Amino acid sequence: MLEQLESDFPEHQPRPAGAPQALAGIKVVDFTHFIAGPFPTMILADMGADVIKIEAPGRGDDFRQYPPVHPELAQGAPFLWSNRNKRSVALDLKTPEGLEVARALVASADVVVENFSTGVMERFGLDYESCRKANPELVYCSMSAYGREGAFADRLGFDPIAQAESGFVSMNGYADRQGVRALSPVMDISTAMMAANAILGALVARERTGRGQAVEVALFDNAVLMTGYATLQHVFSGAEPQRHGNTSPDTCPSGVFEAQDGSFYINCGNNKIFQRLMTQVLERPDVAADPAYASGRERSQRRELLFALLGEAFAKQPWSHWQSRMRAAGVPCGQVRSVGEAIRSPEARERRLVTRIPHPQVGWVPNMALPIRYSRTPIADPVAAPTVGQHTQEVLREALGYDEQRFAALARAGAFGPPAERHEPAGTPA
Repeated sequence: MLEQLESDFPEHQPRPAGAPQALAGIKVVDFTHFIAGPFPTMILADMGADVIKIEAPGRGDDFRQYPPVHPELAQGAPFLWSNRNKRSVALDLKTPEGLEVARALVASADVVVENFSTGVMERFGLDYESCRKANPELVYCSMSAYGREGAFADRLGFDPIAQAESGFVSMNGYADRQGVRALSPVMDISTAMMAANAILGALVARERTGRGQAVEVALFDNAVLMTGYATLQHVFSGAEPQRHGNTSPDTCPSGVFEAQDGSFYINCGNNKIFQRLMTQVLERPDVAADPAYASGRERSQRRELLFALLGEAFAKQPWSHWQSRMRAAGVPCGQVRSVGEAIRSPEARERRLVTRIPHPQVGWVPNMALPIRYSRTPIADPVAAPTVGQHTQEVLREALGYDEQRFAALARAGAFGPPAERHEPAGTPA
Protein backbone atom coordinates (compact mmCIF):
# COMPACT_ATOMS: atom_id res chain seq x y z
CA MET A 1 0.00 0.00 0.00
CA LEU A 2 1.37 3.41 -1.09
CA GLU A 3 4.51 1.79 -2.51
CA GLN A 4 4.41 3.85 -5.73
CA LEU A 5 4.12 7.30 -4.17
CA GLU A 6 7.72 8.37 -4.71
CA SER A 7 7.79 7.29 -8.33
CA ASP A 8 4.28 8.50 -9.25
CA PHE A 9 3.91 11.83 -7.48
CA PRO A 10 6.24 14.76 -6.77
CA GLU A 11 7.00 15.97 -3.28
CA HIS A 12 4.92 18.91 -2.13
CA GLN A 13 6.65 22.26 -2.64
CA PRO A 14 6.48 24.35 0.54
CA ARG A 15 4.89 27.78 0.50
CA PRO A 16 7.22 30.81 0.64
CA ALA A 17 8.74 31.24 4.09
CA GLY A 18 7.04 33.97 6.08
CA ALA A 19 4.14 34.42 3.67
CA PRO A 20 0.92 35.42 5.46
CA GLN A 21 -2.16 33.19 5.53
CA ALA A 22 -5.65 34.37 4.63
CA LEU A 23 -7.28 33.05 7.83
CA ALA A 24 -4.36 33.21 10.25
CA GLY A 25 -5.65 33.77 13.78
CA ILE A 26 -9.11 32.35 13.08
CA LYS A 27 -10.07 29.47 15.37
CA VAL A 28 -12.62 26.91 14.18
CA VAL A 29 -14.21 24.29 16.43
CA ASP A 30 -15.30 21.44 14.20
CA PHE A 31 -18.10 19.08 15.32
CA THR A 32 -18.44 17.44 11.90
CA HIS A 33 -18.21 13.98 10.40
CA PHE A 34 -18.27 12.19 7.01
CA ILE A 35 -17.79 14.52 3.99
CA ALA A 36 -20.07 17.56 3.78
CA GLY A 37 -19.02 18.73 7.26
CA PRO A 38 -15.27 18.04 7.39
CA PHE A 39 -14.53 19.26 3.85
CA PRO A 40 -15.41 22.94 4.43
CA THR A 41 -13.41 23.01 7.66
CA MET A 42 -10.46 21.55 5.74
CA ILE A 43 -10.79 24.40 3.24
CA LEU A 44 -10.65 26.87 6.14
CA ALA A 45 -7.63 25.03 7.57
CA ASP A 46 -5.87 25.20 4.22
CA MET A 47 -6.44 28.96 4.30
CA GLY A 48 -4.65 29.15 7.63
CA ALA A 49 -7.40 28.75 10.24
CA ASP A 50 -6.69 26.68 13.35
CA VAL A 51 -9.28 23.91 13.02
CA ILE A 52 -9.90 21.85 16.15
CA LYS A 53 -11.75 18.66 15.28
CA ILE A 54 -13.82 17.32 18.17
CA GLU A 55 -14.09 13.53 18.00
CA ALA A 56 -15.50 10.74 20.13
CA PRO A 57 -12.73 9.00 22.06
CA GLY A 58 -11.39 5.82 20.52
CA ARG A 59 -13.42 5.49 17.33
CA GLY A 60 -13.46 9.16 16.26
CA ASP A 61 -15.21 10.20 13.08
CA ASP A 62 -16.83 7.13 11.48
CA PHE A 63 -15.42 8.32 8.15
CA ARG A 64 -11.98 7.20 9.40
CA GLN A 65 -12.98 3.63 8.56
CA TYR A 66 -14.00 4.17 4.94
CA PRO A 67 -11.82 1.93 2.78
CA PRO A 68 -9.11 1.38 1.91
CA VAL A 69 -7.81 1.69 5.47
CA HIS A 70 -4.05 1.78 5.90
CA PRO A 71 -3.14 -0.67 8.71
CA GLU A 72 -0.51 1.63 10.26
CA LEU A 73 -2.53 4.83 9.95
CA ALA A 74 -5.77 3.29 11.30
CA GLN A 75 -7.63 5.56 8.90
CA GLY A 76 -8.77 5.27 5.33
CA ALA A 77 -7.92 7.23 2.22
CA PRO A 78 -11.27 9.13 2.25
CA PHE A 79 -10.57 10.48 5.76
CA LEU A 80 -7.04 11.47 4.78
CA TRP A 81 -8.51 13.30 1.78
CA SER A 82 -10.87 15.46 3.85
CA ASN A 83 -9.15 16.17 7.17
CA ARG A 84 -5.64 17.52 6.63
CA ASN A 85 -4.32 20.53 8.55
CA LYS A 86 -6.59 19.89 11.53
CA ARG A 87 -5.91 19.13 15.18
CA SER A 88 -7.93 16.36 16.82
CA VAL A 89 -9.30 16.63 20.35
CA ALA A 90 -11.01 13.55 21.79
CA LEU A 91 -13.92 14.44 24.08
CA ASP A 92 -16.74 12.37 25.49
CA LEU A 93 -19.62 14.83 25.18
CA LYS A 94 -21.82 12.50 27.21
CA THR A 95 -19.83 13.34 30.34
CA PRO A 96 -20.28 16.69 32.11
CA GLU A 97 -16.53 17.22 32.09
CA GLY A 98 -16.15 16.56 28.37
CA LEU A 99 -19.07 18.86 27.60
CA GLU A 100 -17.54 21.56 29.81
CA VAL A 101 -14.33 21.43 27.78
CA ALA A 102 -16.27 21.62 24.51
CA ARG A 103 -18.17 24.67 25.70
CA ALA A 104 -14.97 26.35 26.79
CA LEU A 105 -13.45 25.77 23.35
CA VAL A 106 -16.58 27.17 21.67
CA ALA A 107 -16.42 30.25 23.89
CA SER A 108 -12.90 30.92 22.61
CA ALA A 109 -13.67 30.22 18.93
CA ASP A 110 -14.39 32.39 15.91
CA VAL A 111 -16.32 29.70 14.04
CA VAL A 112 -18.24 26.54 14.97
CA VAL A 113 -19.28 24.05 12.29
CA GLU A 114 -21.60 21.09 12.93
CA ASN A 115 -23.52 18.57 10.83
CA PHE A 116 -25.18 16.34 13.41
CA SER A 117 -28.79 15.25 13.04
CA THR A 118 -31.29 17.96 13.97
CA GLY A 119 -31.65 18.28 17.72
CA VAL A 120 -28.31 16.74 18.75
CA MET A 121 -26.47 20.01 19.40
CA GLU A 122 -29.49 21.35 21.31
CA ARG A 123 -29.39 18.31 23.61
CA PHE A 124 -25.74 19.05 24.36
CA GLY A 125 -26.44 22.74 24.89
CA LEU A 126 -24.13 23.48 21.97
CA ASP A 127 -26.72 24.96 19.60
CA TYR A 128 -26.30 28.48 18.25
CA GLU A 129 -28.58 30.19 20.74
CA SER A 130 -26.72 28.61 23.64
CA CYS A 131 -23.27 29.27 22.19
CA ARG A 132 -23.83 32.91 21.23
CA LYS A 133 -24.69 33.82 24.82
CA ALA A 134 -21.09 33.11 25.77
CA ASN A 135 -19.65 34.26 22.44
CA PRO A 136 -21.74 36.93 20.64
CA GLU A 137 -19.19 37.27 17.82
CA LEU A 138 -19.39 33.58 16.96
CA VAL A 139 -20.05 32.47 13.38
CA TYR A 140 -22.00 29.22 13.75
CA CYS A 141 -22.47 27.10 10.62
CA SER A 142 -25.05 24.33 10.77
CA MET A 143 -25.20 21.80 7.94
CA SER A 144 -28.20 19.52 7.56
CA ALA A 145 -30.09 17.44 5.02
CA TYR A 146 -33.30 19.49 4.71
CA GLY A 147 -32.78 22.44 7.06
CA ARG A 148 -33.01 22.81 10.82
CA GLU A 149 -36.61 23.99 10.88
CA GLY A 150 -39.85 22.96 9.22
CA ALA A 151 -41.63 19.75 8.30
CA PHE A 152 -38.52 17.91 7.09
CA ALA A 153 -35.97 18.91 9.72
CA ASP A 154 -35.94 15.39 11.18
CA ARG A 155 -35.03 13.69 7.89
CA LEU A 156 -31.58 12.19 7.46
CA GLY A 157 -29.86 12.65 4.13
CA PHE A 158 -26.84 11.42 2.26
CA ASP A 159 -25.36 12.42 -1.07
CA PRO A 160 -27.12 9.83 -3.29
CA ILE A 161 -30.49 10.63 -1.69
CA ALA A 162 -29.98 14.30 -2.46
CA GLN A 163 -29.00 13.41 -6.02
CA ALA A 164 -32.21 11.43 -6.42
CA GLU A 165 -34.64 13.84 -4.80
CA SER A 166 -33.27 16.99 -6.42
CA GLY A 167 -33.85 15.72 -9.97
CA PHE A 168 -30.11 15.36 -10.59
CA VAL A 169 -30.31 11.59 -11.15
CA SER A 170 -33.15 12.01 -13.63
CA MET A 171 -30.91 14.15 -15.84
CA ASN A 172 -27.95 11.78 -16.08
CA GLY A 173 -27.43 8.60 -18.09
CA TYR A 174 -29.04 7.35 -21.27
CA ALA A 175 -32.60 7.80 -22.47
CA ASP A 176 -33.34 4.06 -22.72
CA ARG A 177 -32.73 3.26 -19.04
CA GLN A 178 -33.06 4.64 -15.51
CA GLY A 179 -31.14 7.77 -14.58
CA VAL A 180 -27.87 7.24 -12.76
CA ARG A 181 -26.22 8.86 -9.75
CA ALA A 182 -22.77 10.34 -9.93
CA LEU A 183 -20.35 8.04 -8.11
CA SER A 184 -18.38 11.04 -6.89
CA PRO A 185 -20.14 12.63 -3.88
CA VAL A 186 -20.83 15.78 -5.86
CA MET A 187 -23.59 16.99 -3.53
CA ASP A 188 -21.47 16.59 -0.41
CA ILE A 189 -18.50 18.35 -2.01
CA SER A 190 -20.53 21.21 -3.49
CA THR A 191 -22.44 21.66 -0.22
CA ALA A 192 -19.10 21.83 1.56
CA MET A 193 -17.84 24.47 -0.84
CA MET A 194 -21.05 26.44 -0.33
CA ALA A 195 -20.62 26.20 3.45
CA ALA A 196 -17.02 27.43 3.25
CA ASN A 197 -18.18 30.39 1.15
CA ALA A 198 -20.97 31.13 3.61
CA ILE A 199 -18.57 31.07 6.57
CA LEU A 200 -16.13 33.39 4.81
CA GLY A 201 -18.98 35.80 4.05
CA ALA A 202 -20.08 35.75 7.69
CA LEU A 203 -16.51 36.47 8.83
CA VAL A 204 -16.35 39.47 6.49
CA ALA A 205 -19.71 40.68 7.85
CA ARG A 206 -18.39 40.28 11.39
CA GLU A 207 -15.38 42.44 10.56
CA ARG A 208 -17.77 45.18 9.42
CA THR A 209 -20.42 44.90 12.13
CA GLY A 210 -18.67 43.26 15.07
CA ARG A 211 -21.45 40.69 15.28
CA GLY A 212 -21.50 36.97 14.56
CA GLN A 213 -24.44 35.07 13.14
CA ALA A 214 -25.92 31.68 12.42
CA VAL A 215 -25.21 30.21 8.97
CA GLU A 216 -27.21 27.33 7.54
CA VAL A 217 -26.53 25.20 4.47
CA ALA A 218 -28.80 22.28 3.53
CA LEU A 219 -27.75 19.39 1.33
CA PHE A 220 -31.09 19.28 -0.50
CA ASP A 221 -31.09 23.02 -1.22
CA ASN A 222 -27.62 22.76 -2.69
CA ALA A 223 -28.53 19.66 -4.70
CA VAL A 224 -31.38 21.52 -6.40
CA LEU A 225 -28.90 24.26 -7.29
CA MET A 226 -26.58 21.61 -8.73
CA THR A 227 -29.15 20.70 -11.38
CA GLY A 228 -27.93 23.91 -12.98
CA TYR A 229 -29.91 26.00 -15.38
CA ALA A 230 -32.17 23.01 -16.12
CA THR A 231 -34.45 24.25 -13.34
CA LEU A 232 -35.25 27.53 -15.08
CA GLN A 233 -35.36 25.85 -18.48
CA HIS A 234 -38.14 23.71 -17.05
CA VAL A 235 -39.97 26.72 -15.62
CA PHE A 236 -39.77 28.52 -18.97
CA SER A 237 -40.78 25.56 -21.15
CA GLY A 238 -42.64 23.17 -18.86
CA ALA A 239 -40.52 20.34 -20.27
CA GLU A 240 -38.52 17.97 -18.07
CA PRO A 241 -34.80 17.58 -18.89
CA GLN A 242 -34.12 14.41 -20.85
CA ARG A 243 -31.15 12.09 -20.53
CA HIS A 244 -28.71 12.46 -23.40
CA GLY A 245 -25.81 10.23 -22.34
CA ASN A 246 -22.56 11.84 -23.44
CA THR A 247 -24.18 14.18 -25.94
CA SER A 248 -25.62 17.61 -25.19
CA PRO A 249 -29.18 18.83 -25.72
CA ASP A 250 -27.89 22.37 -26.25
CA THR A 251 -24.76 22.04 -28.43
CA CYS A 252 -23.82 19.81 -31.34
CA PRO A 253 -21.52 18.12 -32.01
CA SER A 254 -20.61 17.42 -28.39
CA GLY A 255 -19.82 13.92 -27.22
CA VAL A 256 -17.37 11.03 -27.11
CA PHE A 257 -15.58 9.90 -30.25
CA GLU A 258 -13.02 7.18 -30.97
CA ALA A 259 -9.58 7.78 -32.36
CA GLN A 260 -7.43 4.85 -33.49
CA ASP A 261 -6.08 4.38 -29.97
CA GLY A 262 -8.71 5.66 -27.55
CA SER A 263 -11.70 7.80 -26.68
CA PHE A 264 -11.92 11.56 -26.45
CA TYR A 265 -14.56 14.20 -25.89
CA ILE A 266 -15.20 17.30 -27.99
CA ASN A 267 -17.55 20.16 -27.22
CA CYS A 268 -18.61 22.46 -30.04
CA GLY A 269 -20.29 25.08 -27.91
CA ASN A 270 -21.02 27.49 -30.75
CA ASN A 271 -21.06 27.82 -34.54
CA LYS A 272 -17.54 29.27 -34.75
CA ILE A 273 -16.06 26.23 -33.01
CA PHE A 274 -17.94 23.94 -35.40
CA GLN A 275 -16.57 25.88 -38.35
CA ARG A 276 -13.01 25.54 -37.04
CA LEU A 277 -13.51 21.82 -36.41
CA MET A 278 -14.64 21.18 -39.95
CA THR A 279 -12.24 23.49 -41.80
CA GLN A 280 -9.02 23.41 -39.77
CA VAL A 281 -9.16 19.99 -38.08
CA LEU A 282 -11.00 17.70 -40.50
CA GLU A 283 -10.42 19.76 -43.68
CA ARG A 284 -14.07 19.48 -44.68
CA PRO A 285 -15.02 23.01 -45.80
CA ASP A 286 -17.93 21.50 -47.70
CA VAL A 287 -19.58 20.41 -44.44
CA ALA A 288 -18.81 23.74 -42.81
CA ALA A 289 -20.56 25.53 -45.69
CA ASP A 290 -23.57 23.20 -45.84
CA PRO A 291 -26.74 25.09 -44.77
CA ALA A 292 -27.99 21.85 -43.20
CA TYR A 293 -25.31 22.26 -40.48
CA ALA A 294 -25.44 26.03 -40.12
CA SER A 295 -26.78 26.18 -36.55
CA GLY A 296 -26.77 24.10 -33.41
CA ARG A 297 -30.47 23.36 -33.79
CA GLU A 298 -29.99 22.08 -37.35
CA ARG A 299 -26.95 20.05 -36.38
CA SER A 300 -28.86 18.49 -33.47
CA GLN A 301 -31.64 17.47 -35.87
CA ARG A 302 -29.02 15.64 -37.96
CA ARG A 303 -26.97 14.39 -35.02
CA GLU A 304 -26.74 10.75 -36.13
CA LEU A 305 -25.57 11.65 -39.62
CA LEU A 306 -23.05 14.18 -38.34
CA PHE A 307 -21.70 11.83 -35.65
CA ALA A 308 -21.25 9.09 -38.25
CA LEU A 309 -19.26 11.46 -40.45
CA LEU A 310 -17.08 12.54 -37.54
CA GLY A 311 -16.63 9.01 -36.24
CA GLU A 312 -15.40 7.75 -39.60
CA ALA A 313 -12.87 10.59 -39.85
CA PHE A 314 -11.56 10.36 -36.28
CA ALA A 315 -11.00 6.60 -36.51
CA LYS A 316 -8.30 7.13 -39.15
CA GLN A 317 -5.71 8.74 -36.84
CA PRO A 318 -4.48 8.38 -33.23
CA TRP A 319 -5.52 10.74 -30.44
CA SER A 320 -2.19 12.59 -30.51
CA HIS A 321 -2.87 13.61 -34.11
CA TRP A 322 -6.33 14.98 -33.36
CA GLN A 323 -5.34 16.59 -30.06
CA SER A 324 -2.61 18.70 -31.66
CA ARG A 325 -4.86 19.80 -34.50
CA MET A 326 -7.80 20.67 -32.24
CA ARG A 327 -5.58 22.51 -29.80
CA ALA A 328 -4.15 24.58 -32.62
CA ALA A 329 -7.63 25.28 -33.99
CA GLY A 330 -9.14 26.19 -30.63
CA VAL A 331 -11.59 23.29 -30.47
CA PRO A 332 -12.26 22.20 -26.84
CA CYS A 333 -11.35 18.53 -26.50
CA GLY A 334 -10.10 16.09 -23.91
CA GLN A 335 -9.05 12.48 -23.56
CA VAL A 336 -11.47 10.19 -21.71
CA ARG A 337 -9.35 9.06 -18.75
CA SER A 338 -9.65 6.86 -15.72
CA VAL A 339 -9.09 8.45 -12.31
CA GLY A 340 -5.60 6.93 -12.19
CA GLU A 341 -4.76 8.30 -15.61
CA ALA A 342 -6.11 11.73 -14.71
CA ILE A 343 -4.03 12.23 -11.57
CA ARG A 344 -0.87 11.10 -13.40
CA SER A 345 -1.58 13.19 -16.49
CA PRO A 346 0.70 15.99 -17.75
CA GLU A 347 -1.98 18.53 -16.82
CA ALA A 348 -2.23 17.27 -13.22
CA ARG A 349 1.57 17.22 -12.88
CA GLU A 350 1.86 20.71 -14.31
CA ARG A 351 -0.66 21.99 -11.76
CA ARG A 352 0.84 19.82 -8.98
CA LEU A 353 -2.63 18.61 -8.03
CA VAL A 354 -1.51 15.37 -6.37
CA THR A 355 1.72 15.33 -4.41
CA ARG A 356 3.20 13.37 -1.56
CA ILE A 357 3.74 14.77 1.93
CA PRO A 358 5.80 13.34 4.80
CA HIS A 359 4.16 11.24 7.49
CA PRO A 360 5.89 10.13 10.73
CA GLN A 361 4.46 6.61 10.62
CA VAL A 362 4.45 5.54 6.98
CA GLY A 363 7.01 7.85 5.37
CA TRP A 364 4.77 9.47 2.77
CA VAL A 365 1.06 9.90 2.18
CA PRO A 366 -0.64 11.33 -0.91
CA ASN A 367 -2.18 14.79 -0.87
CA MET A 368 -4.71 16.40 -3.21
CA ALA A 369 -4.48 20.17 -3.50
CA LEU A 370 -7.32 22.65 -3.34
CA PRO A 371 -8.02 24.36 -6.69
CA ILE A 372 -7.28 27.77 -5.12
CA ARG A 373 -4.18 29.83 -5.84
CA TYR A 374 -3.51 32.97 -3.78
CA SER A 375 -0.76 35.34 -4.90
CA ARG A 376 -0.22 36.96 -1.50
CA THR A 377 -1.55 34.48 1.09
CA PRO A 378 -0.68 31.03 -0.29
CA ILE A 379 -2.51 27.97 0.96
CA ALA A 380 -1.01 26.33 4.07
CA ASP A 381 1.46 23.52 3.63
CA PRO A 382 -0.47 20.28 4.07
CA VAL A 383 -0.16 18.30 7.29
CA ALA A 384 -1.67 14.82 7.18
CA ALA A 385 -4.97 14.12 8.95
CA PRO A 386 -4.51 13.51 12.68
CA THR A 387 -5.10 10.40 14.73
CA VAL A 388 -8.04 10.48 17.15
CA GLY A 389 -7.24 12.81 20.03
CA GLN A 390 -3.69 13.44 18.83
CA HIS A 391 -3.75 17.08 19.91
CA THR A 392 -6.02 17.00 22.96
CA GLN A 393 -3.45 18.03 25.54
CA GLU A 394 -1.74 20.49 23.19
CA VAL A 395 -4.99 22.28 22.36
CA LEU A 396 -6.27 22.44 25.94
CA ARG A 397 -2.99 23.85 27.18
CA GLU A 398 -2.79 26.40 24.40
CA ALA A 399 -6.43 27.45 23.99
CA LEU A 400 -7.73 27.08 27.54
CA GLY A 401 -4.60 27.30 29.68
CA TYR A 402 -5.12 23.90 31.32
CA ASP A 403 -2.18 22.61 33.34
CA GLU A 404 -1.19 19.02 34.06
CA GLN A 405 -3.31 18.87 37.20
CA ARG A 406 -6.43 20.04 35.39
CA PHE A 407 -5.80 17.71 32.52
CA ALA A 408 -5.30 14.74 34.85
CA ALA A 409 -8.53 15.52 36.70
CA LEU A 410 -10.48 15.61 33.42
CA ALA A 411 -8.90 12.36 32.36
CA ARG A 412 -9.90 10.66 35.62
CA ALA A 413 -13.47 11.93 35.17
CA GLY A 414 -13.69 10.34 31.72
CA ALA A 415 -13.79 13.56 29.70
CA PHE A 416 -11.43 11.98 27.17
CA GLY A 417 -13.02 8.54 27.33
CA PRO A 418 -11.98 5.49 29.32
CA PRO A 419 -8.16 5.10 29.41
CA ALA A 420 -8.32 2.00 27.19
CA GLU A 421 -10.06 4.01 24.48
CA ARG A 422 -7.53 6.80 24.31
CA HIS A 423 -5.28 6.20 21.33
CA GLU A 424 -2.06 8.10 21.86
CA PRO A 425 0.61 7.88 19.14
CA ALA A 426 4.06 7.11 20.46
CA GLY A 427 5.75 10.30 21.64
CA THR A 428 2.64 12.42 21.08
CA PRO A 429 0.53 13.81 23.95
CA ALA A 430 -3.13 12.82 23.77
